[in-house]
Order: sequence, then C-alpha cells, then structure tokens
Amino acid sequence: MTSNERLRVAVIGGGFMGRMHTQAWRTAPRFFRLPRRVEPAVLVGRRRDGAADASALGWPEYSDDWREVVEREDIDVVDVCTPGDTHAEIALAALAAGKHVLCEKPLANSVEDADRMADAAAAATGVAMCGFSYRRTPALALARSMITDGWIGAIRHVRAQYLQDWLSDPDAPHTWRLDRDRAGSGALGDIGAHSIDTAQWLTGDRIAEVSATVRTFVPDRPPMARANGLGGTGARGARLPVTVDDAVAFTARFEGGALGVFEATRMATGRRNANRIEINGSAGSIAFDFERMNELEYYDAADAAGRQGFRRIQATESEHPYAGAWWPAGHGLGYEHLFVHQVVDFVWATVGATDAGAPTFGEAADLQRVLAAVEQSAANDAVMRTVRRRTEQRRDA
Repeated sequence: MTSNERLRVAVIGGGFMGRMHTQAWRTAPRFFRLPRRVEPAVLVGRRRDGAADASALGWPEYSDDWREVVEREDIDVVDVCTPGDTHAEIALAALAAGKHVLCEKPLANSVEDADRMADAAAAATGVAMCGFSYRRTPALALARSMITDGWIGAIRHVRAQYLQDWLSDPDAPHTWRLDRDRAGSGALGDIGAHSIDTAQWLTGDRIAEVSATVRTFVPDRPPMARANGLGGTGARGARLPVTVDDAVAFTARFEGGALGVFEATRMATGRRNANRIEINGSAGSIAFDFERMNELEYYDAADAAGRQGFRRIQATESEHPYAGAWWPAGHGLGYEHLFVHQVVDFVWATVGATDAGAPTFGEAADLQRVLAAVEQSAANDAVMRTVRRRTEQRRDA
C-alpha cells in the first residue's frame, strides 16, 4: 500500500531523456502500488526561459540551477538525465547532500569518474541506481528468470546486436552524442552499453576479455540548425568533427567460458532500434529483438526432432514481470513503459526491497571497465582483459 511518506523528485535535464523520465515519474503511481508517495517537484534545465515547457510537462516548478536544487531539503531524489560528461559532478553532489540518485547510463565517461561515483554510493545511505532501462522489459525479465531456472542449460554463446540508422545520412546534423568530451564514446557507450549490460544481467556472468574494432564512417557533420530552441536539420556553415565511433564490433569471453559476439552501430540502414540478443545453451536457446519487444523466442532442445523449433512467448500475461499492472493479455507495451518500471523498482529500493535498486553504481562502474577495454582493444589491436572493481571482488569473495 502507498504510505504518506513522500518521495519528492527533481529531474535534471529537460531533453529527450528528461521528458521520458518525467512521464515515468508521473505514471508509475497511477498503475502500481508504491510504498511511498511520489511527488514530482522540480525540473532542471539549461534554459532560463524553460518554465513554460516544464509546466506543460506537469512540473510545478522549473529551475536552471541544478546545484541549488540538489542542496534543497525538500528534495529526496535527484534523477540525472544529462549528457555523460556531467553525470559525475551532479551525482556526487546529490549523494553528498543525502539524496537518492537515479543516473542515466553509461554511468560516466571514464572509469575514474565511475569509480568515484561507485565509492560515494557505497558510503551513502540512499539508493544509487544506474538507468539501464531495458532490464525492465517484461520479455527480457522473463528470459532472465528462465535462464536462472535452468531452461537453456549451460550457456555457450551470447550473440548481441544493437542496430540503429539515424546517422546513416552523412549530412545528418552534429549533436552532443558525436562529441567525445560530452558523450565519452559513440555507438559503444550510447547503445552498445545496453547490449553489454543485458548480456551480463541475463547470463549472471561477466565479460572477462574482449577483442574489438571500431569505425567512424563520417568524420564530420553539419551543425545543428536551431529555431526557437528546437533542433532541426543541418545548417550552413563549417562542418563539425565527429570524435566518436559510428560502429563497434567485438568478441568476448565470459568468465564462465561462454563466447560472446557484440555489434553496435548507428549506421545500419533500415534498422530503427533493433536491440537483439540470442543466448544458446546446452539445453535450449532464448532470443529477443526489441523491435518486437512483447515477444520472447524459446527453443527447447529436448523436444522431439519432428517438433523442434523456436516457439513464441507473448510476454503480456499478468504472470509476466510488470505486465500485470497494465492491459489485458495481448495488449502490448511500449518503450515508455520500461522507464515506468524503472521508477517502480527505484521507489521500492528506497524502502529496502532486495535487488530492486540494480544495477547499482558499483555494477555500472564494472560495465564502464568493459567499455574502456573495448576501446583499448580497438586502439591497440589487442585482446584486453577486463577487471572488476576491488570493492566488488571483496564483496564476492
């Protein structure tokens, strides 16, 4: 049941992801029973004239000063939805102020910043979660429970792709996601990080070694045209350099011995958001594609030869993870629902619910090590080992 104890929320960042998180905070209490009363309190953006937009999104207050908001006693949660170069500064300030923190992925732009954030989170009393929202897809959550329960046996292969095409036009305008100083990396950190997290989460195993290659197919792009503060098509003027990867591919060895093959690109013409993963085990296989996000494919190797083949599970039944709070069976969910589920888990984590606050900042810092190893492997043309955080090693010992 919902208690009278309030959870007052500040979202930092008014762009695409800030709007998505706004919708999630407002929707979660309407469909799920939460242990605390959620109150969206203030939206923080860079524009001084952003109050009207904030009001249209349902925020009672707007600010352009995140530092002042983080220090306010009437704020309990700081939700960081800004570019990666600002994550560490904002999250560290929020943790120091005693707030619960939800931070978009990847956790930071460097292992050093990720470690500082993880150390601060470990010493804090509140919840610190990194926003890998795809974990909250009902079909993927079902896949994890099936794998954990042994439905596919010992894992041998992990095959993951994240394919988009929004940069396939060489004259698509330059954005902050193409600037290494702001984004950290390109397709690798933007979408490849999701594949890495999904693979490690589903299998319960960690990537131990990687061998990678990266490509930047378009070295420069036109600047973003702006009208009334909104992004448009490329404007005239000098083209801006692209300082991140357009695509990455790497093989991986998991600690448990499984072989992984990963690909992430924003140049796959015709693929809008093909976030795919297939896991093959000794007793069967599971496959998923986010472009059919309500479906999970399952293959049982024990079936008689004449009846073998992948079967489709439509993950919309009330018994499937998260699905029971929504629509009748067969009435599918969408991208926005993942963020609602993330909020639900985060709120439960603030009252001590086991595993609801995953992935923790410590887990996300370990993933940052995988991203760094992929980049180092590509730069050095060598196989690179990944290393866990020492605090995580001690905890697992």
